[in-house]
Amino acid sequence: MWRSMRTDYLIIGNSAGGIGAVEAIRQIDREGLITIISDEPYPVYSRPLISEHLAGEMDLVGMLYRSDDFYTVNKVQTIFGKEVVCLDIAAGEVELADTEKISYQKLLLSTGGNPIFPPMDGSDKRGVFTFTTLDNAKEIAEMVKEGSRKAVVIGGGLIGISVTDALKKLGVNVIIVELMGRILSAVLDEEASRMAREVVEAADVEFRTGHTVKTIVGDDGIVSGVILDDGEEIECDLVIVAIGVVPRIDLVKDTDIKVNRGILVDRHMATSNPDVYACGDVAESYDFIYEDDRVVPIWPNAHIGGRIAGYNMAGKEAEYHGGTAMNSLKYFGLSIVSAGMVNPMRDIECEVLSQRDDGRYQKFVLQNGKLVGMVLVRDIEKAGIYFGLMRDGVDVSDFKDSLLSEEFGIISLPENILRKRLDLPDLSKLSAVTVREEIEVVVDEG
Repeated sequence: MWRSMRTDYLIIGNSAGGIGAVEAIRQIDREGLITIISDEPYPVYSRPLISEHLAGEMDLVGMLYRSDDFYTVNKVQTIFGKEVVCLDIAAGEVELADTEKISYQKLLLSTGGNPIFPPMDGSDKRGVFTFTTLDNAKEIAEMVKEGSRKAVVIGGGLIGISVTDALKKLGVNVIIVELMGRILSAVLDEEASRMAREVVEAADVEFRTGHTVKTIVGDDGIVSGVILDDGEEIECDLVIVAIGVVPRIDLVKDTDIKVNRGILVDRHMATSNPDVYACGDVAESYDFIYEDDRVVPIWPNAHIGGRIAGYNMAGKEAEYHGGTAMNSLKYFGLSIVSAGMVNPMRDIECEVLSQRDDGRYQKFVLQNGKLVGMVLVRDIEKAGIYFGLMRDGVDVSDFKDSLLSEEFGIISLPENILRKRLDLPDLSKLSAVTVREEIEVVVDEG
């Protein structure tokens, strides 16, 4: 581990975006000093896997996002387990909790999000947790080892369902309390949400939708139950707040960096200050489906945004072409993929194609002939093809009726689209057999 009061590239946050930035910087600049600061003590790990860690299915080594020699190989100075408490844009420096100051030439804010924690009486009791970090998983696992067997999970979104799946594997009884009228409402439509609820309920999970926790009760500072907003009392010895996250923008609040819901960035991932960049859950960046800047807190977007930031920080111009929400779930044995505009607003004119059969469900949302949203339940193998059509803005009008077909695949696409997407020769000059062989070679090669 190195120590320095000055660095060329300073990255605050040791997750997907920060790692993407390091890799991009090192492609351009092999010698500039890179420093990563993180308030967690661990090397970079995959946050989507913390539920598997809680369930005992994945250790830290299996969760590592990069090899354990990543920082050494890339000559990265690491400052782990310390928090940045102040950012001085004019001086080009940050201050750590121990008053150490580090100056920088270029800064990347990859600080992620803070868990949403609504006001509740008794929330300071032992047995109340959030679920966004590895330490959260470790602490909850320890409580279960000590004998905790009844949990209330506040939030029926992605985080809530993931921690519930892990807890059930540990033999814990779970009741999910969700303020909205259905679970996974932010990422699924009503039909897919209903299907997911049926599967979760079949695993002996109870729901209280349309409600929230008003009070956490217990004696001697230890959780013994909760009281809902309608007065219902539920006995439990664990409460996990899993509502979601909000951009962690505390560092820039007293600076001139422009903020909306998240830190505003341009297509180079630069903030309103040309020496400061942002990516991941903290950034408000371009969404190619909505054609506007939005906060899209998903892992792949963070990594791509970090790479774009890293290139530009090192002097190579690169442009972020945009991301959009894409979520892949596999909890309670149910596979679901959703992306883009799955619940279009009433004032948005869209065409919806959908079908449900044999326990499967497909839904596609079209706007002006282009695919702008999808939900797939159980049959998710073709998700990459559909998402590619969304990302590339392909007009699917001429073959939209085939989207729902079981036979739909890459070779179902019209000839002109195949040539563009797969970089094939002019198909009109090839025989049918040769066309199929050319396509299959490209698909096999990725």
